Amino acid sequence: MKHNLEVCFSPALYELFHHSDAVVVVVDILRATSAICTAFMNGARHIIPVGSLEEAREWKTKGHLVAAERDGLVLDFADFGNSPFNFTPDRVQQHDIVYSTTNGTSAIHKAAPAHAVAIGSYLNLSALSQWLLMKGRDVVILCAAWKNKFSLEDSLFAGALSKKLLDSGEFSTICDSVHASLDLWKSAQPDVYRYILKAAQKQRLAKNGLDDVIEFCHMPDQTNIVPVLKGNLLVGETVGKISYI
Repeated sequence: MKHNLEVCFSPALYELFHHSDAVVVVVDILRATSAICTAFMNGARHIIPVGSLEEAREWKTKGHLVAAERDGLVLDFADFGNSPFNFTPDRVQQHDIVYSTTNGTSAIHKAAPAHAVAIGSYLNLSALSQWLLMKGRDVVILCAAWKNKFSLEDSLFAGALSKKLLDSGEFSTICDSVHASLDLWKSAQPDVYRYILKAAQKQRLAKNGLDDVIEFCHMPDQTNIVPVLKGNLLVGETVGKISYI
């Protein structure tokens, strides 16, 4: 029997998709999940996702490194913000990092009751696909979106991941959101970067000079590490060799 695949376009809809035996992939391409994958790629030990700024401040007073932003801007108490380029080896290697963002970390907390929660980005697309196949369970791709509103970049990635899983022959779907995301992915070919320039989040980042990460966040298969939620920590699981798309 094939495993079921669904896409949830917004955390506001997640209660309609949740079931406790499924694996949830949280996706926030611009920029949280891309940054998380980059941090592990560059040697971070753990990432602690927190929902509130108060909690992030408390961790900071205890001496932890904190990455925190709201609406794209670094908070005054934080060590750095939400750009993948902040998570360089010299800053993150062998460190635990407390992490709080506008959309991504709240989506992680919402997904936490599922059987397992993984972090998805283009950077670990093939490794993530292999990891999900090894899990052998139903999958829900949860788009972090923008303040619960539809997000083009997250939904486009959902199409890329859905295609990989469906092409494996191990998954099937009757979910309209999957078919819509697949159509988006098909429309974006052959130039995903050019397609995503129309996204609202690209414009939001550009207003603050933060859109230098757009191309990097859409580069596939830069790492074979899949960040996975274990209790209140994200840990990196290495998955074989990268199979390039």
